Amino acid sequence: MRIATYNVNGVNGRLPVLIEWLRTTEPDVVCLQELKAASEKFPLSAFEEAGYGAIWLGQKSWNGVALLARGGTPVETRRGLPGDPSDEQSRYIEGAVGGTLVGCLYAPNGNPRPGPKFDYKLAWLARFEALAAELFGVPGPVVLAGDYNIIPEDADAYKPERWIDDALFAPDARDAYRRLLAQGWTDALRHLHPDERLFTFWDYFRNAFPRDAGLRIDHLLLNGPAAKRLKQAGVDRSVRALPKTSDHAPTWVELS
Repeated sequence: MRIATYNVNGVNGRLPVLIEWLRTTEPDVVCLQELKAASEKFPLSAFEEAGYGAIWLGQKSWNGVALLARGGTPVETRRGLPGDPSDEQSRYIEGAVGGTLVGCLYAPNGNPRPGPKFDYKLAWLARFEALAAELFGVPGPVVLAGDYNIIPEDADAYKPERWIDDALFAPDARDAYRRLLAQGWTDALRHLHPDERLFTFWDYFRNAFPRDAGLRIDHLLLNGPAAKRLKQAGVDRSVRALPKTSDHAPTWVELS
């Protein structure tokens, strides 16, 4: 089973690139973030034509997450991140596909820091940490995949010194990520590529992609049963080179 995460940066505007990637690579499960589309504007028919069923949680102009399954539809298990009934931002959806539970997340950016956006980021991460602790104990495989908007370590940034004041690199945010790993979650990409420089995001500005001036902020965390099945993990960075593409590249794991 291949499970991928992809921040599409606008699902309708990037649809040709997205559909071509689906048809070329045929991932079994796909977590999409930053749909930037209200729920009624989600292009379900295009995905169905490509062979995928979907569940989604949209939001006009911003945010939005979706979970796709090849040859079927995910069984929805959770819609929205628990812990704050007043939170109206569409950043989490969860479903079961083929015996694997998959949580799709789009964590807040948090900039500018300090300020209310960074406060919201930390509060959201605390709620996610509580949910992750609950999900880690599920007896079957669980994958928490998405755009975490966290640069975990210095090796995950082209020039880490340039990100010192950014919310993605803030000590509080990085500590939140480390607490997830301390629960027992396996960072799949880093586990299989401990010394390799792997990025998942390259800014549109300053010729970042050709210079490989990127960040690793899209992560797939695996609980114990999923980690035991981990075979491969990688980044489809060639997708980032396509015209009218997202500033992220699809990132994936393969489970036996």
